[in-house]
Amino acid sequence: MPIIKSAIERVKTNNKANVRNTAQMSAMRTAVKKFEAAKTAGADNVDDLYLAATSAVDKAASKGLIKRNKAARDKSRMAARYAK
Repeated sequence: MPIIKSAIERVKTNNKANVRNTAQMSAMRTAVKKFEAAKTAGADNVDDLYLAATSAVDKAASKGLIKRNKAARDKSRMAARYAK
């Protein structure tokens, strides 16, 4: 553990950010996996899941969790999968 007060505060801040970022990334991955599973199974709620997945990817990119190019690539792949 750090001794200096500012370092102690940074540890707390970093832990909070880590929890927040981990939750956001997990939500994004879950949304994408739900869309993929629904598309494979031929479910009828694919439209809603596609919108939720693209929204989750956009949110992750806007918050800096993933790069913009990765977001564009993921959305492009989902769009191609959605169109099939």
